[in-house]
Amino acid sequence: MFQLPKIIQGGMGVGVSNWRLANAVSRFGQLGVVSGTALDSIFVRRLADGDKGGHIRRGLDAFPFPAMARRIWQEYFVDGGKPSGSAYPALPMHRHAEPRKLVELSIVANFVEVFLAREGHKNPVGINFLEKVQLPHLASIYGAMLAGVGYVLMGAGIPLHIPGVLNAYAAQQPAEYKLAVTGVAQDRDVVMRLDPAEYAEGALPELARPKFLAIVSSNTLATTMLRRSNGRVDGLVIEGPTAGGHNAPPRGKLQLTDDGEPVYGERDRVNVDDLRALGVPFWLAGGYGSAGKLREALECGAAGVQVGTAFAFCRESGLREDLKKELIAQTVAGTAVVFTDLRASSTGFPFKVVQLEGTASEAAVYEARKAVCDLGYLREPYAMPDGGIGYRCAAEPLDNYVAKGGKAEDAVGRKCLCNALLANVGHAQLRKDGSVEPALITAGNDINSIAEFLAPGNSSYSAADVLRSLLYG
Repeated sequence: MFQLPKIIQGGMGVGVSNWRLANAVSRFGQLGVVSGTALDSIFVRRLADGDKGGHIRRGLDAFPFPAMARRIWQEYFVDGGKPSGSAYPALPMHRHAEPRKLVELSIVANFVEVFLAREGHKNPVGINFLEKVQLPHLASIYGAMLAGVGYVLMGAGIPLHIPGVLNAYAAQQPAEYKLAVTGVAQDRDVVMRLDPAEYAEGALPELARPKFLAIVSSNTLATTMLRRSNGRVDGLVIEGPTAGGHNAPPRGKLQLTDDGEPVYGERDRVNVDDLRALGVPFWLAGGYGSAGKLREALECGAAGVQVGTAFAFCRESGLREDLKKELIAQTVAGTAVVFTDLRASSTGFPFKVVQLEGTASEAAVYEARKAVCDLGYLREPYAMPDGGIGYRCAAEPLDNYVAKGGKAEDAVGRKCLCNALLANVGHAQLRKDGSVEPALITAGNDINSIAEFLAPGNSSYSAADVLRSLLYG
C-alpha cells in the first residue's frame, strides 16, 4: 500500500537540491526532490567541466531519444573540462517562441537529473519548479516525466495550469501553458505549447502522471488551487514566512522592522482546521526542521513536513564546500544571520539572504559587479507596442531596463539571483575582465539549528543524519 512521505526534502535554489541529495533522501524512504530551476544551465556547465564521474553520460545513455542526446553531448561536452580561466558556454535565453535547441536541452537536462535521483532504488522522487519561471515549464516537465518523476511541486506563484500539463503528457497529447505577460490586452491569451510528437524518435513513450503538490502560503491560496486548477491537485505544501528562498509578502499594510525586514503577523498564519477540511494531504514548511515540529505537524493532521535548510548544508547537497564549511562553523557558534530582503529579487517577492563575508550579501561586493543579464530566468515578459513580447529584469543594466519600459525606482537594490545562485553551486561565470560572479546564499530563519545535526567532533553531516534526527529524535 502506498504511503505518503512524512518528510519532503525541499527543492532548493539552483542545483542545491541536486540528484545526489534527492537520491539519498528517497533511498531512506522519504521524498527526495531535485530543483528544476535553471537545470539546462547546470547541465551544460557540468558537461563543460568534463562530466566528472561520468554521471551525465550514464543518464544520456538511458534517454529514450538517442539522437537528441547525442547532439547535446557532442555540442557541450569538454573532455577533461574546459581550460582554467575560460568562461562557460552561453545559452540562448528562454522566450515565448523557444528555439528547438533550447527545448531539447531542457527536456534532456530534466530527464538526466531525475534519472540519476531515481537510480538504485524504487522509491518516488520529486522535482520542484518556480511558477514565476514559466518559459521552460513545458519542456522541463516533459523531460522529468520521461524519467518517471513521481511528484511535481511548484510554488512562487499560483500554478493553476500545471495539473492540465501533467494530464496532457500522460495522455500522450500536446500540452499548453498560459504565459503571464505584463500589459497584454485582457482579451489576448499568450500560450506556450509543446507537442511531444515533434521531439520523439519513434512512438511516444507511455508516461505515468506524477502527483502534483502546490506550494502555497495561505488558506486562501490553498482553496484557490483546489477549486480553480485545470486538473487534480494531489496535495499542498503550506510554506510559512520563515522558510528560505522567496517568501510571500505579508498580507495587509506593509510594516518593517528597524532593520528593514517585513513584519509578518496573525493574518499570515494558516488555519490548520481549515486545511484539514479541504480533504487533501498537506505538509507544513518553514521552521519545521526538528523532530518536535514533525510530531506537532502530524498531531494537527498534516501528512508531514517539508524541510529545506537542514538539507541545504548536508554533505550531499550541491552547495559549494567552502560555503558549507563557513556557514556550519557559524551555526555552531550561533552567529549565522539571515535577512529577509524586500529588494534583492527582481520578482517582487521578499528573498531571504544569508549575511556572509565575500558574497553578494555585502553591498560592496555586489556593487563591484558589472551589471549583465545573460541567463534571464527571472525576466518579466511584457507586451511591446508593436504587439510583440519583450523581456526585462529589474536587475539588468539600468538603461536597458528603463528603455524597455521599466521604472528606475523598481530597480533599486535588485540583485542578479540567476548568476549568484549558479555561483553558489560551483558554476560561477568568469567575465572577460577576469571577475567571477559572486555567490548569494539563501536559507531559512532557523539556520543556526542545523548545528544540532552534527555528531560530536564532526564538522559535517549527511542527509541520513537529518532524517534520523527528524524521524527518531
